[in-house]
Amino acid sequence: MTLLLTMLALLAFAANSILCRLALAADTIDPVSFTLLRLLSGMLILLPIASATREPAPSKGWKNAVLSGSALFIYALAFSLGYVTIASGIGTLILVGAVQFSMFAWAVIQKDPISRSKWIGAGISFAGLIVLVSPGLTAPDLKGATLMSAAGIAWGLYSIRGRGARSPVLMTARNFTCAVPIIGITAALFFQSLEISPRGAIIAVLSGSLTSGLAYVIWYRALRHLSTVTASMVQLLIPVLAAAGGVVFLDEPLTARLLISSALILGGVGLGSLKQSGRI
Repeated sequence: MTLLLTMLALLAFAANSILCRLALAADTIDPVSFTLLRLLSGMLILLPIASATREPAPSKGWKNAVLSGSALFIYALAFSLGYVTIASGIGTLILVGAVQFSMFAWAVIQKDPISRSKWIGAGISFAGLIVLVSPGLTAPDLKGATLMSAAGIAWGLYSIRGRGARSPVLMTARNFTCAVPIIGITAALFFQSLEISPRGAIIAVLSGSLTSGLAYVIWYRALRHLSTVTASMVQLLIPVLAAAGGVVFLDEPLTARLLISSALILGGVGLGSLKQSGRI
């Protein structure tokens, strides 16, 4: 069941990247409006579900939700702003690289046990990211790469805070509820520059309700049974899925750099997923 939940979440996250890029690359909506509608629609679909499921109230209550909601806001806004100038495959690679870095760092700080195979697998995966962002032809835009890195770190923190969640629906609903006022204030500050078309609004709502809100509940459920390191590594599969989607749905180029990076990442995740044995 954990494997199924994890794969469903990863597919949704990859779809989220494609939806975001699809809306923003075509100038159907601005990044702030996209983030506002994404978080608002996620909150609106999660609140009635949380009420119906009647999960027990989280022990840390709204204080925890404010911190997680702030991390969610930073991730979502930086994610949208980054995709204005960067392709979906490359952007997602940078995003999950930052996720892995932040979650690995947390695991080291907490002195979680990390097998040799996971260290080697992480190293190979990072090599794939270095291949991607090294100077030269098709290197990503610096501003976009910086924003996606910030989004990845914020998402890593959001995932760490969700580990062991016993009330995933209620926690996710509260996180979205706390994030919405922050993006609402941000949108008010940039009111004159907001641009929303019907197509952009529909894509943003789909992103918020399905590939964000519901997907985050699935992810929180999967995190119950995943270590911090494993959770960080499996997310490196997202850019491969997003890159494939970008090629199919967005007509993005399938470059040799992207293929090499994807191969290294897949190999690293596969190695890191192996159980420690006498040979590793």
